[in-house]
Amino acid sequence: MENNDETLLKVEHLCQYFPMGPGYDLKAVDDVNFEIKKGEVFGLVGESGCGKTTTGRSIIKLYDITSGNVYFKGQRICAGVRSYKSAIKAAREECKATVAELKKNSRAEIDGGADEAEVKTKYDALIAESRDKCARIVAENTAAMASAKHDHKYCDKDYASGVVAQLIAERDAELADCDDEEEREKIAREYKSKIRIAKNERIVNSIQMIFQDPIASLNPRMTVRDIISEGLVIKGIRDKKYIDEKVYAILEKVGLVREHADRYPHEFSGGQRQRIGIARSVIMEPELIIADEPVSALDVSVQAQVINLLNELKERLGLTILFIAHDLSVVKYFSDRIGVMYFGKMVELAPSDELFEHPLHPYTRSLLSAIPLPDPEYEKNRKRFVYNPLAEHDYSTDLPTMREVSPGHFIYCNQAEFDKYKAELDK
Repeated sequence: MENNDETLLKVEHLCQYFPMGPGYDLKAVDDVNFEIKKGEVFGLVGESGCGKTTTGRSIIKLYDITSGNVYFKGQRICAGVRSYKSAIKAAREECKATVAELKKNSRAEIDGGADEAEVKTKYDALIAESRDKCARIVAENTAAMASAKHDHKYCDKDYASGVVAQLIAERDAELADCDDEEEREKIAREYKSKIRIAKNERIVNSIQMIFQDPIASLNPRMTVRDIISEGLVIKGIRDKKYIDEKVYAILEKVGLVREHADRYPHEFSGGQRQRIGIARSVIMEPELIIADEPVSALDVSVQAQVINLLNELKERLGLTILFIAHDLSVVKYFSDRIGVMYFGKMVELAPSDELFEHPLHPYTRSLLSAIPLPDPEYEKNRKRFVYNPLAEHDYSTDLPTMREVSPGHFIYCNQAEFDKYKAELDK
């Protein structure tokens, strides 16, 4: 990865809950935090059902997140409101309980012989203070909730308005510097087309997803040309010749040929379908690609081809990639940093080499112990570690949080575990 400190994607306290019945939610993703730097490959690993795919789909807005924030290029593109509603509800309940307790104490003091006027004055002030505090919390969270709803709903409109304003400023500057009437008309025509397309611009277009199943994610009734060019058409591009040239160029980039453009998905192998999915993502010239287990449905020999293709495209196009996978050996080869998820939580996050050399969380150790190697002697002596959270952790008194145990290496643990992990690293 090139040295780049620019944060492209920032995920803050991301929660994605799915209602399962009255009063019960399935916490698919629960308070997940991470950042992805520009030009980086960030790996996300964990067993099936841990929330990896849901995290990716939430970032690209296929789901409306429950709470938390997602920032892309510094702009908030996803925002949930449940945390604000919970804070308002908790403040009102606390205020109600406090006022009831103060009234009870006031009555007790008066019954005990204290001066009623003095007691009333003192407790009225305390009650007013409690209600003012509640009103402040409600107002702050109501304003934050309104801002979150606006950003979530209108982030694309705000982004498009900014792009249009920038283009208008560029057009006006070029027209001011040009004296030739014919050239001025040409500039005006060019910018008219650019501005029309910019009005349909969406910031999420700069994030594209490669889906896990290469056949289920392709429309069987559309030709490869239509599948790959659909994003350009939605964006507002009308020039058929331009679209065809872009499709042919991107097909060749992913290792296919232009003759494939008029075929249908069922006419291709699994690896070729996945290349079509990659082409559909790359043609939009994204800055971030979310690769959701792009090789898990493919043969091992084809997996290597697709990974090498992604590597090549990353270098040639300067892509940033969120790489979701089960296969830890693939993730180690392909990723700069790795986040490990378990039951909706991020339990460990570290640079790739650091994670494999010094795995600290017991779940990470369990995952790594399950990696087979083509070595009979190693396999004979390999120790498998089974992770049992009830036996491994005692969070009855001290709850866990994400803590930095060494520079860039974060663990989900409480203070006692943190001290133990620090001691392990210092040996």
